[in-house]
Amino acid sequence: MKIELNGLSLKELEDLVVELGDKKFRAQQIFNYIHKNKGTSIEDIQTISKELRSKLNEVSFINNVKIYEKYQSEIDDTKKYLYLLNDGNIIEAVAMEYKHGTSICISTQVGCRMNCSFCASTKDGLIRNLTPAEMISEIYTIERDLDKNISNIVLMGSGEPLDNYDNVVKFLKLINDEKGRNISARSITLSTCGVVPKIYDLADEDIPVTLAISLHSAYDEKRKEIMPISKKYSIDEILEACRYYNGKANRRITFEYTLIEGINDSMEDAKKLASLFGDLESHLNLIPLNPIKEYKQINPSDSHIAKFKKQLEKLGVKTTVRREMGRDISASCGQLRRSIIENNNI
Repeated sequence: MKIELNGLSLKELEDLVVELGDKKFRAQQIFNYIHKNKGTSIEDIQTISKELRSKLNEVSFINNVKIYEKYQSEIDDTKKYLYLLNDGNIIEAVAMEYKHGTSICISTQVGCRMNCSFCASTKDGLIRNLTPAEMISEIYTIERDLDKNISNIVLMGSGEPLDNYDNVVKFLKLINDEKGRNISARSITLSTCGVVPKIYDLADEDIPVTLAISLHSAYDEKRKEIMPISKKYSIDEILEACRYYNGKANRRITFEYTLIEGINDSMEDAKKLASLFGDLESHLNLIPLNPIKEYKQINPSDSHIAKFKKQLEKLGVKTTVRREMGRDISASCGQLRRSIIENNNI
């Protein structure tokens, strides 16, 4: 099986180049081509010899995701990308425009096995993990398409990042490498439903990304109904892991809370939620439910969301309501991919 050249660290590239009988410094030239020039073909690496390109082609390739469909929101400047992978699978990414720059939300798996009740990404289960090269290519493909560099990365598309831990960590180190694309870890957010042991592992990696916890209920029993991961890890265990991460990474923790009418949006829910965080440096992001056909619940009214937010703020919780973007193009993770697969029998 050929090596994914764009998934190799600089050290791994150096080892490969030397093994192929060339000089170690050639690795940096290849690394520059991939991560600074966002190159897509070994044949186009003009800074190395034709002989080395030939040898590289024999043992490796640059794994590029291809744009299958692109959708432009008419509501805002959000763009939704469906990518076709080499094995025929489809994943998705979203580019969102803000005053501070362009953010991209990428996938880390094809599908997901966490089985959260309101999430479209998980309805077909986990098909496979994405490789570091594929995650890298998600970003560079959008940057080439938009002809601009993105400023922030969010690992919140299809998949549970900490369920693909080794590949995700390697991706983070690659995209953060100061000799390559050099995107600051502080410009990267990793969203997890709460895989507790991996939160501890990530804290010890010394890659201080922003950790976002998908919480969605302040009560263990209620959370178990909508998030099966809760049967394995309690809210207290998640919060303890967050305190460890907060201490190691010195990063504020974000808690994501999808508001579902009649399920988790009462004033008692707000009071219980406020009691959880204590002295943990954190921020709460309220998300109105984006309904899917497999989950029949609805989102609360705008006025009720405002009331819920006001109650939290009164109790000392730093709270925002996530601005909904790209609703007309099914920009929430998993929705568009599933509809395309179902309609086209992919």
